[in-house]
Amino acid sequence: MNLKTLPSIPLLAATTMAVPAAAATVSVTVPRINVAEYHKPYVVGWLEPVAGGEAKTVFVWYDLKKGGREPGTKWLADLRTWWRKGGRSLKLPADGVSGATRAPGTYQIPLPNVPAGQYVLKVEAARETGGRELVSVPITVPRGGGAASGKTELGAVSIR
Repeated sequence: MNLKTLPSIPLLAATTMAVPAAAATVSVTVPRINVAEYHKPYVVGWLEPVAGGEAKTVFVWYDLKKGGREPGTKWLADLRTWWRKGGRSLKLPADGVSGATRAPGTYQIPLPNVPAGQYVLKVEAARETGGRELVSVPITVPRGGGAASGKTELGAVSIR
């Protein structure tokens, strides 16, 4: 090993590390919908860099308990925008990302560390015998978050 190269190693590591999102939290509300036949929605959240680049799935809630050969992933394609952005290539269940569908309520999800920059958090929901909805929230890392609200399948979506 050449000892002359050692001082440059820490410098290289410091310039390529991701800037933490300052422990940001995504808050997603699944509203209570009064219908005769209610099914919990499939919901997914992902970050897209404004400047372009690969989308990063933050969470995906779907039916993990389907029996037989179909594990519930068949209906993930109904989350159309996410599916086209990279959902179809995500190996599920993804550790730390996948979870079961959720009943109406407000849920907190930690935002993963991402490099500093501008992003759009997108949250999409689809429900059997129900509708489909997509909510977008602009975010600048590391400075701050934002909020938006859905009209039917999603309630408030915010980042703090």
